[in-house]
This record gives sequence, C-alpha cells and structure tokens, in this order.
Amino acid sequence: MTEIASLGKFGLTDRLTSHIKTSNPSTIRGIGDDAAVLEYKGKEVLVASRLLLEGIHFDLTYVTLKLLGYKAATVAFSNIYAMNGRPKQLLVSTGVSKRFSVEDMEALHAGVEYACEKYGVDIAGVNITSSLTGLTVGVTCTGEADKDKVVYRSQAKPSDLICVSGDLGAAYMGLQLLEREKAVGRGDAGFTPDFAGKEYLLERQLRPEARKDIIEMLAGRRIVPTSMIAVADGLASELLHLCRQSGVGCIVYEERIPIDYQTATMAGQFNMNLTTAAMNGGEDYELLFTVPLSLHETIREIDGIRLIGHICEAESGAHLVARDGTYIPLAAQGWTATEDPA
Repeated sequence: MTEIASLGKFGLTDRLTSHIKTSNPSTIRGIGDDAAVLEYKGKEVLVASRLLLEGIHFDLTYVTLKLLGYKAATVAFSNIYAMNGRPKQLLVSTGVSKRFSVEDMEALHAGVEYACEKYGVDIAGVNITSSLTGLTVGVTCTGEADKDKVVYRSQAKPSDLICVSGDLGAAYMGLQLLEREKAVGRGDAGFTPDFAGKEYLLERQLRPEARKDIIEMLAGRRIVPTSMIAVADGLASELLHLCRQSGVGCIVYEERIPIDYQTATMAGQFNMNLTTAAMNGGEDYELLFTVPLSLHETIREIDGIRLIGHICEAESGAHLVARDGTYIPLAAQGWTATEDPA
C-alpha cells in the first residue's frame, strides 16, 4: 500500500483526478482552479450537499470504500432530482487519517466516478484534508432545471394525491441485517455472514440509486408535481416536512405503502413492526411527491409509482389510516446530535 504522505495532498489530488473529463456544456472549468466555473443559460441552478461521517453514516466493517463513494454521490443526486432537476456537477471533499492508503482513496473515488458516469454528472472539484477522527466524505452537487419546472416542498394543495416511488423500509432492514451479522461474527475470524435470499436489502442499504428514471417518466408525460421530497429519513418525517412547509395536512393509508417481500420477511425475523420500518426507517432515497387529483388515472398507469393517500386541510392534521380504519397521528422519530438530520 502507498502511504498518502509519499504523494502529499496535491500529488494525491492529481493522481485521483488527472484522468477525469467533463461532458456537460454547463461545466466551463472543472478541476484545476480555486473554484469550478459553471454556466447555465435560462435555467435555475440547484445546489445540494451531503456530509457522511465514519461511525455515524457508515461503518467500514461492512461498507467497502468503493460502495461508499458510490452512495455519497447518489444521495446527493437524489436531492437534485427531488427538486425536479438534473444533476450536472459534483464536488467531493474528503477528510482522511493516516490509516488510509493512496489505494484506499482510489477505491473511494472509483465509486464516485462510477456513479457520475452512470448519471451523466461531471466531477468538477476534489478537495482532500487530514482528519484525526476517521473518514469524512462531503459532496456538493449542482444541477439545473427549467424555471417553470422546479418543484418545492411548499406547494402541495388540499385534494392533491400523495405518491411515492419504489418501495420503503428495505434500506433500514438491510442495515439491521448488517448490524446483526457484525455482532454475531465479532471476534470470530472465520465467521461467514448469512446473506442468502437477502441481496435486495443489502443493495438498498449499501448501493442506493437516485430515481432519475422517475423524473424522466414524469417529464415524458409532462407531469410537474406540486411538491416533492427525497425519502431520506423515513416516510413519516418527509410527509410532515411537506405538510409543514405547504401549510396542509395529509392522510396516508397503511395498506397502500409499498413494501418489498424481502423487507417483510426480514422484519418478521427481527420481530419488528413492518409499518414502523417503512414509515421511519430512512435511507430509501425514493421520491415522495404530490400531484393534482385530475392526474389520478395517469399516475396509476405509471410503473413504479404508488398512490398512498391525499393532501387535506391543515386543521385535519397528518394521519396514517391503519388497516383496521384507525386514524393514527403521524410522528417522525426525529434525530439527535448522533443522527443524520433531514
């Protein structure tokens, strides 16, 4: 392994970035100056940032550096898609300690590069600094959207339909699985974790995808949601964000929440309430959005999107309707100083 000190900050930066090319016309100048130079003509510029801390957001016991790089990039892209935009550039900052080698940093950046190639995003900046507290990965993504098509969290209206892409709870159950196997195998060098039949859960936790496909399907049908948000911290939390910022209430139905079979099976093994996992698990990075009631039939015809409820007046509050018809007030788990805020 090559010690980072043998190259130094600038030598390492050159090694990681000398091969990177840009492809978006809005990238005038990428890596190599004090700042990237971008140009957007007649577009709204979108900027989103994420910070991932070792021991808080990831555990290198079971997360490879390449997967970490991929995930760091895609969660930033997800924030741009949640504004109905298109990610175009990514800036990456890394805090790294002496326990990591040059090859480790190459693996991390290989994951970032793979994600950027897949989603058509330019790496426009790389910054590296030393760290005494473990690995830190920060990403800032810029993107663009037509001025009349940017979607905010604050424009949901009573009678709007509530929609969500994909399924929920899988990433959280994947995390529970990884933590269980880590605990079981602690101290046993020959331990082999049991992940058979649970590959989807691991994929959702370790390599989440940003829902570019959903944004493209909506655009193809000329649908502009009235509000939208990425499901990063659980469905309940994101619904409450939409309601609070739009000044409305909502009703969602437990029986309509999309849940994958592996998620349900894993929740059963952990003796965990499945709806709780789906409502509060987080890290699904699906898109939660609202559309006018007039689009009911159109939305129903789109694969990968599920109607789960509707927006109501603020005084009605935000509720989950259980399978037995009981109305349960929505409550997010919230976060503390050791957890990741929205």
